Order: sequence, then C-alpha cells, then structure tokens
Amino acid sequence: MESDAATPAGFRQRKLPSKLRMRGAASDMADPNQLFDDTSAHAGPPGLGYRGQETPGMGFPAQALLTEPMSNFAVTYGSSLASQGKEMVDRNLDRLITISKLKYYFAVDTVYVGKKLGLLVFPYMHKNWEVRYQQDTPVAPRFDINAPDLYIPAMAFITYILVAGFALGTQNRFSPEILGIQASSALVWLIIEVLVTLFSLYLVTVNTDLTTIDLIAFSGYKYVGMIVGVVSGLLFGRTGYYLVLLWCCIAIVVFMIRSLRLKILSEAAAEGVLVRGAKNQLRMYLTMAIATAQPVFMYWLTYHLVR
Repeated sequence: MESDAATPAGFRQRKLPSKLRMRGAASDMADPNQLFDDTSAHAGPPGLGYRGQETPGMGFPAQALLTEPMSNFAVTYGSSLASQGKEMVDRNLDRLITISKLKYYFAVDTVYVGKKLGLLVFPYMHKNWEVRYQQDTPVAPRFDINAPDLYIPAMAFITYILVAGFALGTQNRFSPEILGIQASSALVWLIIEVLVTLFSLYLVTVNTDLTTIDLIAFSGYKYVGMIVGVVSGLLFGRTGYYLVLLWCCIAIVVFMIRSLRLKILSEAAAEGVLVRGAKNQLRMYLTMAIATAQPVFMYWLTYHLVR
C-alpha cells in the first residue's frame, strides 16, 4: 500500500521485462534532443532511404538506365533530323538556283556600280557590248561592265518602293496597304515579263546562253530610270517627270537592244544562209519587243506617283 501512495496519480508501477529495460537504458544514454531512434543498423542496403526511396547524392541504377539512354537517343535523333532537313533544303535549292551562280551576280564593287549606273543613263557612247569570258566562263561583273548583275536591280527595286512611299506621302495618300500594293504589283509585273520572255524564246526556238537570272537582271535595270523620273517629278513637277522619264526610256531601249542582240543572235553564225535570214528576223523582232516593253512598264508603274 505504501508503494501505491508513492506512485503519482494513483497508478501502480509495474516491472518491465529485462529486454525492454535494456532498450530503455540505451535510449536514456542517447541524445535527449533526438526525436527518433537511430534505426540505421537495421536499414536496408546503402543508397536506399525510408521504404526504398533514393537518398540524396546516391544514384539509382534502374532510373539511370531508363533516363540516360532516352535522352541520348532524343538528342541523336533530333540532330539527325536537322542534318537530313538541311541536306534536303540544299539539294532542292540547288535544283532551282545554284548558290555559286547566284554569288556571281552579286560580285560587284563600287567602281562597277558607278560605271553601270552611268551606262544605264548614258548608253550612247559605249562601243564594246560583248561580255568577256575566261575559260568558257563569264568574268565577274566587277571586272566587266557588260556582265549582268543582280545587285543593281535588287537595290533599285527597294529604292523604288521607298521613293514611291515618299511620293505618296507628299500627296497625303500614303498608307501601308497602298505601299504594299505598289511593291506587290511591281514584283508581279516583273515576274510576268520574265515568263513571257522565256515563253517567247521557246516559241522562236532560240538557243541562247541567256538564263532566267539574266532576264531578271536585264528586266530589273529599268527601275533605275523609274527612280530618276519620279525624283525629277517631285523636284520639278510633271514637266520634269515626263522629260527625264522620256530620256531614261530611250536610254533603256538602247541598252537592252545592244545587250540582248549579241546573246539572242549568238547562234546565227552556225546556221545556213536561208535559215539564218528567216530566224534572224524573228530574233530581231523579239529583241525589239523586249526592249520596247521596258518604257511601257516604266510609265505604268510611275505615272500615278507624280501630280
């Protein structure tokens, strides 16, 4: 009864088994601030935590086998697709336009550009119109003023669109839609002109070294005269526009006839006299038609820009 009175809250103290007393003694010797018992001695294999979870800093072999091969496969497959796509684009692009040939038409320098612009505006004093060749290959435009190029037509086309926008702005008629229509119409007419020329050469059965890029270059030279005409109209009115545009139209006709005559008539020397005479007339008519079509386009694309 005395032991019952010494026990707090009236509970009787029972003796614990020997194994439980030993475990309690070991726990009393542990850190009093420790919340949980150390069960590392009874844990599983190293690298696994509670319930087989991966402990930080330790790699799980099964997961590594699943993730690393998949990522490597994805990278390899993506790079192979990119290389195949690049090869396909290059192959199809080479079928349409050879990059090396396209670089030829942009091989210009400042001296060539200045001389070619002067030739387009004043072609009357120029004597030799033959394109020079080196080992059956035409020399680069920067070495021959008679060689066609794409630099001047491309820059002239962009400048023409900018000048057209400025002219429309001075008349309070500028808008992005109108400028887009102006650019698209000029481009469409250029494409139509080149296609009609190619079809005409096919009908006349002309075997010439003129390529599609050459025709684009020659057709694009008229934008130089169009720019000069519109700028003159902005500075001196419609009278200045008509006078300067007339000069530029005559100049481009002379330039086109003298440039295309040698290329379109290049095979005439290898034919007989009768065949040569009949085909030469058709070729001359075709050359005159191509040349005289340039002033029509020049006026059609610029007359509404000057008031």
